[in-house]
Amino acid sequence: MLIVGIAGGTGSGKTTVVRKIMEVFPANEVILLPQDAYYKDNIQITLEERQKINFDHPDSIEFQLLIDQLKLLKAGHEINMPIYSYLTCLRSKETITIKPARVALVEGILILSDSGLRDMLDIKVFVDADADDRLGRVITRDIVERGRSVLKVLERYHDTVKPSHLQFIEPSKRYADIIIPGGGENQVGIEVLISIIEKHLLKEKL
Repeated sequence: MLIVGIAGGTGSGKTTVVRKIMEVFPANEVILLPQDAYYKDNIQITLEERQKINFDHPDSIEFQLLIDQLKLLKAGHEINMPIYSYLTCLRSKETITIKPARVALVEGILILSDSGLRDMLDIKVFVDADADDRLGRVITRDIVERGRSVLKVLERYHDTVKPSHLQFIEPSKRYADIIIPGGGENQVGIEVLISIIEKHLLKEKL
């Protein structure tokens, strides 16, 4: 199983890159493990406290669970991937059953910041984008998908998103094998990545 890590700042276009990769390969050949599914369960604290969590800090993620589940998939076993809700900031009691495939995409802002997870990745990608473009996407997404006001989004951006980006996410770019500037709009960069994945899969067949 080829494991491809796709990192980048919030709103950089990682989801678009992932979608374009998944459109190329048959559905049963590619699985997706989003970092967001592995945020720690915070049932022990109040909703008000949970809403103040810095989701852009490595401490908010249960990396070991993600690593363990990747190891299981690589060994040919299916996993029960967690489901995380941004509205309640809790894990759901339900899980998603994921079966092994030829390619596993691991996508998230902090996946290159953890050395243990980096060691699991065969290809490390960083999706780069202008800070203003990322902020625009964050505002739109958080209002539509997460029910936040513009004021709350901007407060969160300046208080946690921007500082964490500079402290944890941007520095992790140095670990990338491939950097895709311009985010999901960089069709040439995405096609290069797809061709590299195809070459890896071809080697496996030989």
